[in-house]
Amino acid sequence: MADPSSYRPKPGEIPDSPGVYKFRDEHRRVIYVGKAKNLRQRVANYFQDLANLHPRTRTMVTTAASVEWTVVSTEVEALQLEYSWIKEFDPRFNVKYRDDKSYPYLAVTLNEEFPRVQVMRGAKKKGVRYFGPYGHAWAIRETVDLMLRVFPVRTCSAGVFKNAERTGRPCLLGYIGKCSAPCVGRVTPEEHRELAEDFCAFMAGRTGTYIRRLEKDMAQAAEEMEYERAARLRDDAGALKRAMEKSAVVLADATDADLIAVAEDELEAALQIFHVRGGRVRGQRGWVTDKVEAVDTSGLVEHALQQLYGEERGDAVPKEVLVPALPEDPDAVAQWLTDRRGSQVSLRIPQRGDKKDLMATVQRNAQQALGLHKTKRASDLTTRSRALEEIAEALGLDAAPLRVECYDISHLQGDDVVASMVVFEDGLARKSEYRRFQIKGFEGQDDVRSMHEVIGRRFKRYLQEKERTGEGDEQHASDAPATEAAPSAAGPAPGSPETAEGPSAAGPAPGSPETAEGPSAVGPVPGVPGAAGGPGALEAPTAPTAPEGPAATGPVPAPPLAPASPDDATGPREEDGRPKRFAYPPQLVVVDGGQPQVAAAQRALDELGIHDIAVCGLAKRLEEVWLPDDDDPVVLPRSSEGLYLLQRIRDEAHRFAITYQRAKRAKRIRSSPLDDVSGLGETRKQALIKHFGSVKKLRQATIDQICEVPGIGRRTAESVAAALAATAPAAPAVNTATGEIIEEDDGDSS
Repeated sequence: MADPSSYRPKPGEIPDSPGVYKFRDEHRRVIYVGKAKNLRQRVANYFQDLANLHPRTRTMVTTAASVEWTVVSTEVEALQLEYSWIKEFDPRFNVKYRDDKSYPYLAVTLNEEFPRVQVMRGAKKKGVRYFGPYGHAWAIRETVDLMLRVFPVRTCSAGVFKNAERTGRPCLLGYIGKCSAPCVGRVTPEEHRELAEDFCAFMAGRTGTYIRRLEKDMAQAAEEMEYERAARLRDDAGALKRAMEKSAVVLADATDADLIAVAEDELEAALQIFHVRGGRVRGQRGWVTDKVEAVDTSGLVEHALQQLYGEERGDAVPKEVLVPALPEDPDAVAQWLTDRRGSQVSLRIPQRGDKKDLMATVQRNAQQALGLHKTKRASDLTTRSRALEEIAEALGLDAAPLRVECYDISHLQGDDVVASMVVFEDGLARKSEYRRFQIKGFEGQDDVRSMHEVIGRRFKRYLQEKERTGEGDEQHASDAPATEAAPSAAGPAPGSPETAEGPSAAGPAPGSPETAEGPSAVGPVPGVPGAAGGPGALEAPTAPTAPEGPAATGPVPAPPLAPASPDDATGPREEDGRPKRFAYPPQLVVVDGGQPQVAAAQRALDELGIHDIAVCGLAKRLEEVWLPDDDDPVVLPRSSEGLYLLQRIRDEAHRFAITYQRAKRAKRIRSSPLDDVSGLGETRKQALIKHFGSVKKLRQATIDQICEVPGIGRRTAESVAAALAATAPAAPAVNTATGEIIEEDDGDSS
């Protein structure tokens, strides 16, 4: 590993002009290429304290052994030279978008005497008109098959064409009217070229002219009573319309534009491009790339533009390029695109209307492409096995963790604090085992304390399940200290059902799991009566005491649990048919967070006497893996399959938690005092609000005035008045930032 100070240029050596620089390693291979408006400022940034550099940049400068630069006169020249060097040297630390497949194009070979329509891949050839790219070759063939009725252009290969010329007989398409058969002289070369040019014009978006012409000819044939010809023209017009439907209109103003969207995480980025010509989506393609350099969204967009249009000229560069973020120097990039097109190119971010809506669609495609890429990596059995082995090796586990549970905390500024638990078995998600929790042990924002509560509640339930079945009692007794072994025979051990949360009349008990991918609650889940410390108690008593009554002779079994969701029907079941919830312990617990969250999770397990479950945390910023009692994180290689799997598990826990938190917050925001009135449905609630205008005015109304609302009787009116009186605010709320009194919401209560 080289010391950057050993090859740092001397002060004043680097010019302050625009230019392009490249780093070389000890073997003189170019490993990174970049450009700058001011070379002196940009290059100097690489030689600051290594601790201040991004990890990828730090790796690059310690791999390099020298730096060189070339001065240019303008920023546009710098952009062009950077692209040329990246293409020439293929530096390992530059982001490169590579197709995971060769996208097919619809091509018309206008450079031949008799132009041919065909599917083409690979490098573009001079004199050939291209349309696309398309996602699948069969999509091109379907479009061509429809259009050959109207534009019977040659589609056969050179060998078939020459054989037809020699024999004087056309191919099958010539007999059925889908080829004008220039091979046997049915049309002249000039007439066939005109057909090919009309085909290209239709594909370029000038569709109205041809359809109107066909409809006019159809009407004329019908007037002349040539009904067979009229029917054929009708079918031709229908074929063109069906071909047009395959590329729906997305922009009403017949815009020619490329829309580029980027979806990214810490390690990878997915790029999606929609090619819109004449207001219709004519092609789509995308790539997934490793983020081998420290780059943000604007940098990814700039790299994409270079690689998309670096070899293009003329109409291949559209009039408008819509992006999610502008490059660092948008004017220079726009000028570079303008030079390549030969006319003005607009580079901008869509702000409103159809273009913004279409950009959102492209962004969703990019997100799905990134998710699919990660899923494919995770679904491969060999990859998953290697990932689990890498995790076991990195964390020092005796065996691969076949069951992994991950926990995440979600809240909005301390309100509606919830947690999620996701389960991966053999590297794949087990959604029927997902659980979600409400944090009820305290109020406010404290991720560390919340993590401690959730881990404690989950594994208390695990111990309850073990005691119900009598599994593992001897094992845990032997693992416990000698001073605690004796009391456990006469009373509950720490973490036993006696320390679990009790039932809640209003909903699920604080220790109960919420349903996975379903309603947040299906009724109260029975807890264990006599919970030490009442609802919300988390820690086991330090000195177990003998309970009163029948429980004195041994542990009290927890009551059976009701199924929480339809997903549980496929999971493991008790002898009575009810699904097990927390019967199986994981080999590894992953928490979303760094050292504090890991310490809290480990402390919760230690308090319950559980010592055979490994714990780690995955910190978002640098994707570092933290272990309990370790001051330094475990850094897995960027290309590690184990890191990919941990990241996917963490992201799934985050998704599950934030989905629940948003639903819970939305339900709270939509709540109304009228929700608690027995027998008052949505229709009558709406009638009350519509009649009085707001809950505030409804609260001020008398019972007789409430009875004036159609459908509201006196008993219901009394219930409404009582409910509103019970929830009347004690004092007006005040906005602490502005000092304004916040009036009660006058909107709809539903």
